[in-house]
Amino acid sequence: MTTNPADLFPHLVRDGLDPIRAIQELRDDPATGGVRRVPGLGGGSAWIVTRYELVRAVLADPATYSSAPADDPSLPRPGGNGGPALSMLTSDPPDHTRLRRMLSREFTVRRIRALEPRITEIVETCLDDMAAAGPPADLVTAFALPVPSMVICELIGVPYADRDQFQRRTARQVLGVPDRAEVARIAAESREYMTALAERALAGPGDDILGAIVRNHGDGVSRAELAELADLLLFAGHETTASMLGIGTLALLQHPDQLRRVRDAPDAVKPAVEELLRYCSVLQMTIPRTATCDTELAGHRIARGDQVMVSLPVANRDPTFVGNGDTFDVGRPPSPHVAFGYGIHHCLGAGLARAEMAIAFPALLRRFPDLALATSAVRYRVPGVFHGVEALVVEW
Repeated sequence: MTTNPADLFPHLVRDGLDPIRAIQELRDDPATGGVRRVPGLGGGSAWIVTRYELVRAVLADPATYSSAPADDPSLPRPGGNGGPALSMLTSDPPDHTRLRRMLSREFTVRRIRALEPRITEIVETCLDDMAAAGPPADLVTAFALPVPSMVICELIGVPYADRDQFQRRTARQVLGVPDRAEVARIAAESREYMTALAERALAGPGDDILGAIVRNHGDGVSRAELAELADLLLFAGHETTASMLGIGTLALLQHPDQLRRVRDAPDAVKPAVEELLRYCSVLQMTIPRTATCDTELAGHRIARGDQVMVSLPVANRDPTFVGNGDTFDVGRPPSPHVAFGYGIHHCLGAGLARAEMAIAFPALLRRFPDLALATSAVRYRVPGVFHGVEALVVEW
């Protein structure tokens, strides 16, 4: 008997761009308070949290809801120079604070503004290639994947000779492959490559982010942690933006009046990016948290060791947070959505992702003012941590 994925992981299943009705009904159910048990990602069970304020409360409290592995989040975590690699995603303070500090100075507003001319060049190059090849085109492979991939190559110092292979590998990681052995092989290749980048940066730091980390924190970061940070930059700096460029374009094409505002009104672009982030919410959940003590959430007793997961798309449409949340409106005043998470684990590359989208969307729509879907059939990605489209065939 085939199991319906909506029964197992309702917070990861979408109806096109929308969360499925069942998970929205859970959010709005006064009897549950928007919290209930669901199957856990690794077996067993977990709590799913769907209301905006509760999602923020969980993500803002790492002392109660730990990001460390669920075996025993209260145990000291290894790390530091010469120790096993720590991931910033799966660590709590003080380890998380130490690792985040290494990267934070590389993502300041000033640094990102300095990158914008190069992002513009990369976007225009991809658009030139699309125009030269002519319609129809798969926007995912022609634009949504290569733009952030080329940006991240420059940020982490991928040599030009390696970039084609690097981009092919990252594209497969984003879109996924059905064969588990192939998934493992690609992941192993990526880890091996990131380790080589880390070793090169340690031996002779360049002008990229890894080089900056070595120059500023060389004695405080191990080779394994540097490789882990590089892998995180790829994950956070590529996947979210790539998914947003694909599914965000779909949202705009499905709402022609909203598309015209983004294309024709420069002042509308930044609010539109925020609305696209909120409405599409490609990051469906954060790293699951583990309760470090017995606690209570919306009247439910959460036991020490319980796994707690949050639904970002459902929270971003919570009517107590934003009115008419299921309506896509690029003129909506920007709101403090949780598309990039919240709290100490709020995505460090959020500013870079916003800059890429603010450049890419209007450039695409101005270059191809008659852009349209070439087919009504849209292939969405299988339910997972990231929502997006596998392909988006367009014409102009």
